[in-house]
Amino acid sequence: MQFTSFDFLVFFPAVVLLFYGMPRRLRQLWLLLASYYFYMGWNAKYALLILTSTVITYLCALLMEHAGMREGGRRKCRMILAAGIVSNLAILVFFKYFYFLHDTFAALVSVFGVEIRASRLDILLPVGISFYTFQALGYTIDVYRGTVKAEKNFVRYALFVSFFPQLVAGPIERSGNLLGQLERISDRKLFEGPWSFEKATRGLLLMLWGFFMKMVIADRAAVLVNQVFGIYYMFSGVALSLAALLFAVQLYCDFASYSLIAMGAAKVLGIDLMTNFEAPFFARNISELWRRWHVSLSSWFRDYLYIPLGGNRCSRARKYFNTMVTFFVSGFWHGASWHFVVWGVIQGVYIVIGDLLRPLKAGVVNLFHVRAKTFGYQFFQGLGTFLLFALSLVFFRADTVPDAVYYIRRMFTTFDVWSLFDESVYHLGLDRKEMGILWLGILLLIVVDAYYVRKKALFDTMVKSQCLAVQYVIVAVLLVMVIVFGVYGEGYDASQFIYFQF
Repeated sequence: MQFTSFDFLVFFPAVVLLFYGMPRRLRQLWLLLASYYFYMGWNAKYALLILTSTVITYLCALLMEHAGMREGGRRKCRMILAAGIVSNLAILVFFKYFYFLHDTFAALVSVFGVEIRASRLDILLPVGISFYTFQALGYTIDVYRGTVKAEKNFVRYALFVSFFPQLVAGPIERSGNLLGQLERISDRKLFEGPWSFEKATRGLLLMLWGFFMKMVIADRAAVLVNQVFGIYYMFSGVALSLAALLFAVQLYCDFASYSLIAMGAAKVLGIDLMTNFEAPFFARNISELWRRWHVSLSSWFRDYLYIPLGGNRCSRARKYFNTMVTFFVSGFWHGASWHFVVWGVIQGVYIVIGDLLRPLKAGVVNLFHVRAKTFGYQFFQGLGTFLLFALSLVFFRADTVPDAVYYIRRMFTTFDVWSLFDESVYHLGLDRKEMGILWLGILLLIVVDAYYVRKKALFDTMVKSQCLAVQYVIVAVLLVMVIVFGVYGEGYDASQFIYFQF
């Protein structure tokens, strides 16, 4: 079931009304059933996989807690943890990476004259498997570290893994945040009240802004991006550059919109999810961008991979190795293809080079008495960061590594600056009116993100800080824009979020 589908517009109000109308003791079970129904909207068989992952990690946590109370328990806990991690990753690898590993191995052995022929299995990638697998693994690692206690209530833990707002594309929640909130929704003593008007309205505002980002900006930009990337060899550098820049905007709006709708839907139910995007295109270097982009995944890799590898509390060479390994795995997490891996490696290279050049940069700033806190200096830092990130995303969007390399080469070798002043830009899938709507949407996005940078507050706080009349105007304008200017129709595939494939 898609957030942008008519089914969800019926499903979500029904879930909320019954949630607040039923006895508190039944609320966890109701949300669990609703979450599985939501997930089974894609394929009912997928529910067996998420249930398997849930049972494995639930039992592992209980066994680790029990073993930890006995002599030699730490060794047993490590064995149980390893079994839980390996079994969950085995499921993920089989369903997500089977063909990739098979084809890669076949290509390697073909060098030695060995040909591997195998019938293609009917393996479908379950929606959101990478997200809920990482969330469940994070919980078991937290139990092993002693930062959280093993959850005894299976219904509550199953709901933690499958909570429908963030199930398919995150945020990847931590057990220390979400499990406690799930306990409170059914506890008469802990639950704040039957209905929080403030939370509900803020949640609806986040959902509205998420729908705007998705249906007005992301899906409109996708029309141009898909046309250019589909036949990139027929376009000149201007069109290729514009498509690369707009893909960065599309990817951000598409993924951030899902996170915002998830946060808003959860907030209506009285649950606060973590912020997943913090105005990343206002970052002044790639390292800062990754602290603002897909925060739940970046922090997951930091806490469960980068720091256990040694983090930055080691030699400089080892720190750079840890960085490259983390981003290599991050790229591999995004997709079973080498172009995702290369994209991840590029992010690590950016960060390593940025760290190596930091003393030189500081020396230049001091030598020329550059005022680093001025708007102009920070603007060009942010612009340079955005352009580097957008350039790397060509590898993310292209079908193969050679396609990405040829795309970038053609982008620079066929760039004709004079084509910026003719009408060719309006022959890329969007006419003058559609381009105008897109630029207006991007301008509103910049305003909202600038507010976040300044106030550290999301769209709901921005609206709530205004007088009541202005609040009504903002909501009305966004509703009209989503209804009138939202991209609809099968040709646009408006209901599909990019990160569902991960």
